[in-house]
Amino acid sequence: MAPDLSLLLIFLLLHHATAAVVPPTSSPPSSTPTPKPPARSSPISSSSPLDPKQLRALQSLNLPTSKDPCSSAAASCDSSSPFRHLLSLTLANCSEDVALSLTALKSLSTLTSLTFANCPVTPIRFPTELTSNLHTFTCVNSLKKLTGVWLSRLQNLTDLIVSDVGITASGPTIILGGMKFLHSVTISHTNLSGYLPKHWHPNLTSVDLSGNHIKGKIPISLTRLENLVHLNLSSNSLNETIPTTIGDLSSLQNISLASNSLSGPIPESLAALPALMHLDLSFNQLNGTIPNFIRDMKKLKYLNLASNSFRGVLPFNAAFIKGLEVFKVGQNSNLCYNHTVLGSKMKLGIAACDKHGLPLSPPPAKGSSADDSSDGSDDDYDDGDNVVEKKHHNGPSKVVLGVAIGLSSIVFLIVFLVLLSKCCK
Repeated sequence: MAPDLSLLLIFLLLHHATAAVVPPTSSPPSSTPTPKPPARSSPISSSSPLDPKQLRALQSLNLPTSKDPCSSAAASCDSSSPFRHLLSLTLANCSEDVALSLTALKSLSTLTSLTFANCPVTPIRFPTELTSNLHTFTCVNSLKKLTGVWLSRLQNLTDLIVSDVGITASGPTIILGGMKFLHSVTISHTNLSGYLPKHWHPNLTSVDLSGNHIKGKIPISLTRLENLVHLNLSSNSLNETIPTTIGDLSSLQNISLASNSLSGPIPESLAALPALMHLDLSFNQLNGTIPNFIRDMKKLKYLNLASNSFRGVLPFNAAFIKGLEVFKVGQNSNLCYNHTVLGSKMKLGIAACDKHGLPLSPPPAKGSSADDSSDGSDDDYDDGDNVVEKKHHNGPSKVVLGVAIGLSSIVFLIVFLVLLSKCCK
């Protein structure tokens, strides 16, 4: 039994040694938490201070810097360390003592987006580093005495917004000619004159040149922008006709050509724009009939054809008009609507049609003004038919008058002959 006892002791010693080296598969949680390795994204960068040079630049522009500028709504920063750098900045509601300096702008050359809002400071020439980095530039009611040459230096922009500020320039071309990366441009209410550019960059998705003094015709080159979604040329002095190639703008969803001097018909090519949602052609000199294809534009929600010279019968039914959020067609004196298709409750601003498809304008009823009686109701339409008939039935006819005059002449002649015979005796 001694050898067996020895083997048993050896087995127990080996098992005890193995248990001391290999930890158990399951053990109760330790009261002391195990330290975790540092995260890959360094938390130091998110709390890093702003670059001291940029902080001084903000102070020189009288911007509040008591708190972290990067956490304010007026600025955003990158996450670099040991110092963060500005990526976007908004100068809004500037005081009169704010002035731009070349030193401050050089320090802010990391900006990719710069906005001036209600900040009428005098512009200075931006340093090359800043103009190279800027992708978005916005100027609303700001920067006194702005020129087209000054704006043209921002050649790496993808988005440009200039509104409610006067611009001295010979036309939009001098501003936009060198901006080859531009996607969206708004130059509105700037008193900009001249003609529309003949060459446009194909990346453009939005063009808004409204509220200026741009003249001439709409160039065909503008209709080659296949990516264009938004086009607003309203409130200018554009003339001639709408290009027949307007339907080539296959991505177009919003178009406003209102308040110009455009003439001619609505191009049939507009039927090729099934995604169109907003169409405003009001306050022009457009003529011809309103095409039927407009009622087939299923996504159309805004339609304004008011104050033109359209004629004929309005081709829309009540279902189409009720599906629109905005519909205006008034002040087209030669345009009328079919009263059997559109009821009297719709106030369209145009007259009902007579049986010949011409506008019917019945005379005002007694005691009411002309405006009150021309509301285009069904009753007005019926009264109009009666008016046409009354022109033939009211008062003595020409035949009755002729007979009466003839009989009077015969009676007069008989009386005259009787008196004559008595005198001769």
